[in-house]
Amino acid sequence: MRTLTGLQPSGKLHVGNYFGAIEPAVRLQEMGEAFYFIADYHAMTSSQDPAALRAHVRELAIDFLACGLDPQQAVFFRQSAVPEVNELAWILSTVCPMSLLAKCHSYKDKIAQGIAPNHGLFAYPVLMAADILLYDSQQVPVGKDQKQHLEVTRDLAVKLNEIYGEGTVVIPEPIIREDTAVVAGLDGRKMSKSYGNTLPIFGEEKPLRQLIMKITTDSTPVEAPKAVANSTILALYRLFASQPDYAAMVADHERGGIGYGDLKKRLADAYWDFFAPMRARRAEVLADPGFVDAVLAAGAARAREEAAKVLGRVRRAVGLV
Repeated sequence: MRTLTGLQPSGKLHVGNYFGAIEPAVRLQEMGEAFYFIADYHAMTSSQDPAALRAHVRELAIDFLACGLDPQQAVFFRQSAVPEVNELAWILSTVCPMSLLAKCHSYKDKIAQGIAPNHGLFAYPVLMAADILLYDSQQVPVGKDQKQHLEVTRDLAVKLNEIYGEGTVVIPEPIIREDTAVVAGLDGRKMSKSYGNTLPIFGEEKPLRQLIMKITTDSTPVEAPKAVANSTILALYRLFASQPDYAAMVADHERGGIGYGDLKKRLADAYWDFFAPMRARRAEVLADPGFVDAVLAAGAARAREEAAKVLGRVRRAVGLV
């Protein structure tokens, strides 16, 4: 079974990125072929800062490796290192109805957030489809917010096969993790850079603990029971703590006698301990300056081998050769 995941290089990884994409990707590399790429072409739809893009790509590569990606098991590469993806995107564009893209919520949401509309942003789902189909991906882990884009991929794959012959491209299946699809941010909303409510995976201990101490809570006094439903502290603690420790914190909420400050300190301890092995691995990666470049170069070579096979098949099917 071949799995594919792409991550945009948009700054520091946060806890939502880890549980929504990184952790499941690391687990899936143990279960078959895994292709993981840094989506730098996609990042250009909302940012035109070359220095920031280079920095974010490298930072994401380092962090992904620190979090457990094994280049001996997974093919890890930059999207832009495989130019074949652009040719497949064009071929898919020729069978993609405009109405299919016009229905996509992501484009409307980004415009509503103030991002200037451009063709890349509008056609984002077509390039995403090319990313997936170029490697004969069989399963693709996606969050709820990307589910519609994967449906577009499947629609385009079906359409291409109907026009040019069954088997022109492989139709992928989604993997949607309902349990961690939405990770609570520090203000209780979905953790997102656009909300400014993220908790980074890596950084200095003191500032990160201070972030946790700023989690939004109500004015319930120390001696009174605390609400369990919709508790941001509990929602985050559940990600890092053992089941017995989580149950103990729930009981402390219900019993009262412990203030939010102490509960936040307990959360901060669990969070810091959880990511300790990743911090140690990150230090190892940083200690070898050429390691990241070598991993990405080897991954790109392997990815291009697979891309050439698929694109060759598609080019023959559509009549380009």
